[in-house]
Amino acid sequence: MVNKDLVDNALAQFKLKLNGLHGPAHWARVLVNGRILAAETGADLEVVELFAVLHDSKRRNNTDDPDHGKRAAVFAETLRGLLFEISDAQFNLLYDACHFHSESGTAGHPTIQTCWDADRLDRGRSRKTPATEILCTDAALDPAILMPAHERATAQEVPAFVSEEWGLTLTIKKKSSWF
Repeated sequence: MVNKDLVDNALAQFKLKLNGLHGPAHWARVLVNGRILAAETGADLEVVELFAVLHDSKRRNNTDDPDHGKRAAVFAETLRGLLFEISDAQFNLLYDACHFHSESGTAGHPTIQTCWDADRLDRGRSRKTPATEILCTDAALDPAILMPAHERATAQEVPAFVSEEWGLTLTIKKKSSWF
């Protein structure tokens, strides 16, 4: 579902630094987390993958941007039919997952919960530990999933597919004294 054309389109309008907290390295880790979680939760993988790339693509800053999720949901609507095809039911899940992902809710459809957890498991990139009280699924709370996701986040790992499939070369500058 996620391909270079989708990523390129998201990046063409992305306002922040590519190597920043909410850029494509974050999207890629959310994608990895989402794939792992979806295998456990039964979430709709197409929705989870689209969410990973689109959820922060309309951020205007790295701190307080309460409407970025709503803008991402509207952006997804403009791409539907051009860069991806999903059913109305799938799109409604994607729209809601993007729109409400930063509001710290935990209730909802398992696919939406999986999207939110995939994002929340990447909090370590900004020196935050996993906040188990805002995780939605049992899978995200499983130490066998939670701890490797946190390690990827704190290491600011850039998955190999970012260069191999997306054609991006990212240099993430790690902060010193993480913990």
